Amino acid sequence: MPSFSLLPLDIAIVIIYLIAVIAHGLYVSRGKESADDYFLAGRALPWYLIGFSLFASNMSGASFIGLMGASYAHGIVVFNYEWTATIVLIFFAVFMLPHFLRSRLYTIPEYLERRFDVRSRTAYSVFTVLAIMFIDTAGALYAGGIVLSVLFPAFDLWQTVAFLALLAGIYTMLGGLKAVVVTDAVQAVLLTFGGIAIFAFGLHAVGGWSAMMDTLSAERRELIKPIDDPFLPWPGILGVLLLGFYYWTLNQFIVQRALGAASLDQGRKGALFAGFLKVPNIFIMILPGAFAVLLYPDLPTPDLVFPTLAFDMLPVGFRGLVLTALIAAIMSSLDSALNAAATLVTIDFIRPKKPQITDVTLVRIGRIVTGVAMIIGAVYAPMIARFETLFEYFQSVLSYVTPPIVAVFLAGIFWRRMTAPAAFWTIIAGLSIGAPLFILKEVFGFLTAAGLPDPHYTYMGIVMFVFALGLITIISLTGEAPDYKQMKGVTSSRETLRTDLVAIDAPWYSDFRYQSAGVLTLLAVVIAYFW
Repeated sequence: MPSFSLLPLDIAIVIIYLIAVIAHGLYVSRGKESADDYFLAGRALPWYLIGFSLFASNMSGASFIGLMGASYAHGIVVFNYEWTATIVLIFFAVFMLPHFLRSRLYTIPEYLERRFDVRSRTAYSVFTVLAIMFIDTAGALYAGGIVLSVLFPAFDLWQTVAFLALLAGIYTMLGGLKAVVVTDAVQAVLLTFGGIAIFAFGLHAVGGWSAMMDTLSAERRELIKPIDDPFLPWPGILGVLLLGFYYWTLNQFIVQRALGAASLDQGRKGALFAGFLKVPNIFIMILPGAFAVLLYPDLPTPDLVFPTLAFDMLPVGFRGLVLTALIAAIMSSLDSALNAAATLVTIDFIRPKKPQITDVTLVRIGRIVTGVAMIIGAVYAPMIARFETLFEYFQSVLSYVTPPIVAVFLAGIFWRRMTAPAAFWTIIAGLSIGAPLFILKEVFGFLTAAGLPDPHYTYMGIVMFVFALGLITIISLTGEAPDYKQMKGVTSSRETLRTDLVAIDAPWYSDFRYQSAGVLTLLAVVIAYFW
């Protein structure tokens, strides 16, 4: 184990960065009192800010800490979570984002009211707020907390968690989404730089590319695993794809920056850019964890791979930059989650009950909600330590509760016959069954204790999705057909497909269809190499 010590230069780099983040939040907060400005950055975000922000918000605990830890424990099979995200982002840009932007949404649950009724919107909004606090916010805080508590052993986990929550909460409360996305753009560059530096120094330490690939066991180099693999059996990739649909297309925490796009074209290109940035993660995030086994075979926990590589591989100064990248990663996820929670509560609950409320009051309430979400996430974060790795915590909990929600949105967009009762009762049934099942199976091991088969959590996600589709079909076909005239613009039709996919007046290099094909081609080449 290396010595986790920071020299004055490293500490100075971190402090300068933290001061700059707070100063930026103060600057952006001046005069930004409209709801559009605070929650959606004035609906004026360009594609590159959207793409960088999507990428940076995702690359927090579930990536720097979680992905490296998971690849250390299981090998490059973890890349299946990354390439499926690229597929989902392309689908989102092509087929789903046009409906969201046409509806002028503030929140993703708001779409359910436009398509169905207020019951579905309320149910999904409540779930999303809880998920943001207990999954996204708490997970990011835990990731940062365990690393900082190693670097600064005088402080306990809960103290480092509290520090990170306070830091991210301050600039998010002050600046809103604009402060979030601009900071995320800077953080995305730092994240990428830090990951590349660790990969380069680590690859040199193991003797180069050929030596690494020859030394790693065949099992760790497998992208596709057998059907009985305990980490990710190959049929479970469908479950991973379903998780990606929730995370990248229906999660307010992520999608909010796309809702703030200056235009559909800018939003689409931003989503595609984020999908493109996910492809190199095989080198930046996953391979370092895989070859860390050759350098540190006896780490006490896989989640220590990132700080171990950073402090053992990198020279003074680089350590400070990479630690800054880690803090950037954590805060990118935190600021996005906190701003999303504030948007959901104010737009989905406060504004409908008080339609005459002023924008100034809405922003003030949003800042209060940000603070409350920050506190709840910080209190819960240390409890995540009971899971083997942070990555498995994220994936397993989502597998049980989100597939029915994915089914509701996809069916709602592409099947006009789906009814409002089908949407509402599917969401309620999915959460009522999925959440207790997760607790019984994954937390308490009920099935194993009872001597029953214990299917992988990705299989459970597929089962929940099929169950939801069946429930949607039965309730919709046994009920009264909806009024199709009220669905114009919010469901897919020949008219919307022609407008969104065919009537495109742009040079080929600026055409999202060619850009999508280019990203898919790059992805296919990378997958083929590691297959």
